[in-house]
Amino acid sequence: MGVPEKLAARMGMAERHEYLRSRFSRRTMIRGGAVTLGAVTGGAFVSGASARATVATPRTAPAAERVDGSLVAPFGRHLAWGNDPRTEISVSWQVPVAVKKPFIRVGAHPWDLSRRIDAEVRTLHTPAGVGASGDHTQYYLHAKLTHLRPGCTYYYGVGHQGFDPAEPHLLGTLGTFTTAPAHKAPFTFTAFGDEGVGYHGLANNALILGQNPAFHLHAGDIAYGDPAGQGKASDTGFDSRTWDQFLHQTESVAKQVPWMPAYGNHDMEAWYSPNGYGGEDARWTLPDNGPDRENLPGVYSFVYGNTAVISLDANDISFEIPANLGISGGTQTSWLEARLKRYRAAKDVDFIVVFFHHCAYCTSTAHASEGGVRQEWVPLFEKYTVDLVINGHNHQYERTDVIKAGRVTRKLPIGGTAHPETDGVVYVTAGAAGRGLYAFSAPDSYEGHEHEVDSVASFVNTEDGKRNETVTWSRVRYLDYSFLRVDVTPAPKGRRTTLTVSGIAETGRRIDHFTVARTAK
Repeated sequence: MGVPEKLAARMGMAERHEYLRSRFSRRTMIRGGAVTLGAVTGGAFVSGASARATVATPRTAPAAERVDGSLVAPFGRHLAWGNDPRTEISVSWQVPVAVKKPFIRVGAHPWDLSRRIDAEVRTLHTPAGVGASGDHTQYYLHAKLTHLRPGCTYYYGVGHQGFDPAEPHLLGTLGTFTTAPAHKAPFTFTAFGDEGVGYHGLANNALILGQNPAFHLHAGDIAYGDPAGQGKASDTGFDSRTWDQFLHQTESVAKQVPWMPAYGNHDMEAWYSPNGYGGEDARWTLPDNGPDRENLPGVYSFVYGNTAVISLDANDISFEIPANLGISGGTQTSWLEARLKRYRAAKDVDFIVVFFHHCAYCTSTAHASEGGVRQEWVPLFEKYTVDLVINGHNHQYERTDVIKAGRVTRKLPIGGTAHPETDGVVYVTAGAAGRGLYAFSAPDSYEGHEHEVDSVASFVNTEDGKRNETVTWSRVRYLDYSFLRVDVTPAPKGRRTTLTVSGIAETGRRIDHFTVARTAK
């Protein structure tokens, strides 16, 4: 992306961003535009999304760039929960060119979409010379819906002047979403990381839709617009158009299943903002209850039923890929502990699930384990008895035994049960969503094909570089495309409540399953 490699190696993310910006003249910026974060007009039961800080001067496309709206169809719809999944959800989408007066229609029935709400426009421009994408402008639209009714299914359609989804011939473009129930009830969610664009991502998406999940967790490295993944301004393969393909690919699921991402190393795009997340801010509207919306937009939490979910940004503590190392100044870890303490004390929360990109425990020959995660967060996971940790980064499926203080406290065979209140934490690497697979140093061992070994040779990334280690906690290893299905079954107070985790191969075959059990509050 235009910075000499030797120079880039000495730069932090903010310095790389400033270098890139300085390469392009003010005239180029005015002609091409930048990230534009507007505002949304609220409705009776729908309130507007709050505009966030821009990274450059807002720009409105000249009239010559606009086309007849009736010839432009929205695409790339994707949902995300607000701070409270019972009453809040954000609907986001994309249009290929600038349109006039974008909006969303929402109603309880497909024939009653009388509520019309203006949408927020975020324009993301990538000039020629930044990576491989040429001069490319992307138009992202967002509407944050609040004051919804818990446990209800809503119909929605997105449009603009000339394209009204309420018109009879466009009813086929409608989508739906269902808010979280007001009370504890059984539900399913899915998860994976490292998807990208391609056949395997499509195949996993099709299977995920068939699970009928309440929401989906994406553990980072989302589209691979930046294939280098170092967060450097010299990542010459960067192509912003990859995101157009990705959002089109995921729309079949994401238009009706809230798609909740954490940010990985391939999601740091140096051109758009000092932290590399300006592009992500243009594309997503996520819960805003994290510790630092400016530097850590992918850090947030929500509660669905009896389960609290926390998204973290491991780029902040990664020794392996340090572009954003220390960006939060410790505030993310402080926030994490406060959030864990709050959820563990909450009367309506039984389970805590944490997901992020870099692996706490993995034996992949590519990235293996991240020492920053072990140093900063693992002690907190153990202190507050986190029930499940989901990671990506390594492109395979691996699941640990129950771990505490770096040691196996309980072997967890396929079909076994973990008790985090007394034993420790289970970690799952689910990074085989679609990108090219990595490798293990030990043989595969999964359901129906078990090959138990006493130990596995691996390494951990530390502040001083890679450190070799021999581990005994690698229980399940599967080197092919897959995703995670989690079934949550609540129970009356004092009874046994469970979280059943299954690894599902791209073929639909189950490759792993285990249960996490607690006493319901």
